[in-house]
Amino acid sequence: MKNFLQRCLPVLLILVFSTGFSQLRLPAILQSGMVLQQKDSVNLWGWSGPNYKVTVTTSWDNKQYETIASDLAKWVLKVKTPAAGGPYTITLTSGNTIVLEDVLIGEVWVCSGQSNMEWSYHLGVKDIAEEFPTAANPSIRLFQVERTGADFPQDDLKASWAKADSNQLKSFSAVGYFFGKNLHEKMNVPVGLINVSWGGTPAEAWTPEAVIQADPQLQVAAAQQKKVAWWPTAPAKAFNGMIAPITNHGIAGVIWYQGESNTGTYSTYRQLFTNMIDSWRAAFKKDLPFYYVQIAPFKYGTTGIGALLREAQAAAATHPNTGMVVITDLVDTVTDIHPSRKKPVGTRLAKYALASTYKLPIEAYRSPEYSSSVIEKGKILVKFNYAEKGIRMKGVNPEGWLISDINGKNWLVPKIKIEKNSVVLWHPDLKNPMFVRYGFGNTSIGNMESAAGLPLAPFRTDHFPVEQIEEK
Repeated sequence: MKNFLQRCLPVLLILVFSTGFSQLRLPAILQSGMVLQQKDSVNLWGWSGPNYKVTVTTSWDNKQYETIASDLAKWVLKVKTPAAGGPYTITLTSGNTIVLEDVLIGEVWVCSGQSNMEWSYHLGVKDIAEEFPTAANPSIRLFQVERTGADFPQDDLKASWAKADSNQLKSFSAVGYFFGKNLHEKMNVPVGLINVSWGGTPAEAWTPEAVIQADPQLQVAAAQQKKVAWWPTAPAKAFNGMIAPITNHGIAGVIWYQGESNTGTYSTYRQLFTNMIDSWRAAFKKDLPFYYVQIAPFKYGTTGIGALLREAQAAAATHPNTGMVVITDLVDTVTDIHPSRKKPVGTRLAKYALASTYKLPIEAYRSPEYSSSVIEKGKILVKFNYAEKGIRMKGVNPEGWLISDINGKNWLVPKIKIEKNSVVLWHPDLKNPMFVRYGFGNTSIGNMESAAGLPLAPFRTDHFPVEQIEEK
């Protein structure tokens, strides 16, 4: 009997380990009801027994894929997705079987940033309430990532996919939803929205630590971010907990609304932001389009200089495959850092994506931007790009304009004349005007727009040091 048990012990141990440790598991983002990126080679991944075979069958083509889990019990394989459609099923087997149902194929976007991206109906967004009666849409799926910081990159997180309806929208990013709704309406495809935003977070928290440590200037700026009790400020903490776990998931691109928490370190923001973008592209292994919102005018006091942060954001728009939307016209009060109207923000982001990423014939998706200026006979002629049909002024009197001489010490409100897509500026007390500012101030809001109603982007032509912008 003893010899029999000794002979059987190895077999019994194998059975114990195979049944107890070979269970197939998937990350939270891979579940029934999810959206996969269309016409792509996307990852499916998870855990199983070490050296166990994993078999995956996709119902859209009945094709079978196989791989072997590593000695760390991890596995990953790529499957080819068709054009948008569904619902489909995915069957995965490795010791046990998991069937993912109601899987849609479409366009998947990450919505990220700080509170203005996070802002929802529950947090005070009013213009989403009008969506509730018709919000139920099984073709728009929402994946809400809970606020989670971590010291090291994580493999998984807690979240679930849900169909868009009035209940789900109450706690989801309003900007993200309006962005996704526009994509769905214009393209007639399923849309998956992954909301990974956290109010108050500086861009450092969303940037891998190695990126910060590789740049002495970014290290100094990161050290200036003071620790607070309600959100992470140290490098990578939000990235590790909320972005790293989803980087295997195939996505179309990213929309971003952040910057308010970096107004105190504006001088390095362009460098930080573009490095962050590149690090996300490396992590997702894709040249992701990155469309972002320029922060709105706000009365910062001595806490930061919003005008210079906006300037850094505008400069970052020259980074490849990026685009910036301007929202200065959506500010009801400069004492609220959260402009209440989110629908036009999401719509403008969507138009940028539809035109630039999807190459649809979308007119006037970019705000007019400063192009050049010519000084002649005591006047400054300023020209603009993206204003082919001209620019116009809202109201009776021009707002937000200042001109100065070569010293930059005496800024005056100029006279103005609009000439289609240019403006002429002068002042009777300024014989030799040299520099122009428009909407350049923490609380400065201009009233110029394109013929399509998009606000003129703030700018300045000088480079004088600015320590603090005077508040209204």
